[in-house]
Amino acid sequence: MPRTSSSSSDSDDDRTTKTKPFGRQRPMRDILGGGKVADVLLWKDKVVSAAILVGIGALWYLFEVIGYNFLTLLCHTIIFAMVIIFVWDKVADIFKWAPPSIPRTLSDNSVVREIAAFCRVKLEAFLSIFFNVARGNDFGQFLLVVVTLWILSGVGNYISSLNLLFFGCLCLETLPYLYDQYEEEADYLLARTFRMMKKTYKKIDKEYIRKIPRGPVKVKKQR
Repeated sequence: MPRTSSSSSDSDDDRTTKTKPFGRQRPMRDILGGGKVADVLLWKDKVVSAAILVGIGALWYLFEVIGYNFLTLLCHTIIFAMVIIFVWDKVADIFKWAPPSIPRTLSDNSVVREIAAFCRVKLEAFLSIFFNVARGNDFGQFLLVVVTLWILSGVGNYISSLNLLFFGCLCLETLPYLYDQYEEEADYLLARTFRMMKKTYKKIDKEYIRKIPRGPVKVKKQR
């Protein structure tokens, strides 16, 4: 007996749930480069992650709400830090405190190397994906990227660059953690969405794109 459409749909859903989006096979921490950067993005070190998130929110509030200029804020921050270090250094002998010094985290070369390596790996991955899409090897993917960028360019007319940057930093600080916590649910929804997009593209390709008239294909003469 032929299989019904409902059973085929169920089997597609079962395959969808087992498929990792973007062909991902490695754990999320490995994709983020591992090390301290991944720990911060996945909130393994909750104190540092929370401090970065609060700092991002504070910067957005100062620039967007209060209207601080970047140069003004930078100068005021440096002056405030210098005053704190000056007072701390002068009263350290009186109260038997340790003198001010550069924190180990900032002076540790391994942290700087990890951040640089993380940025380099992500840049290389982005360029590889960019060239692969731009060459048009997968026309559906090429069309999807062009439409998405066109929509984002329209969104940019209504959202300031600062708000867009803040939103991007907020997503970078929260989405990896949420995905790591709800990986199975997110994989299921993403895979189903991609499957629906592929079916929609195939329908558009069959009904519209393939009907576009094309010129005759010239056959090269062999010598």
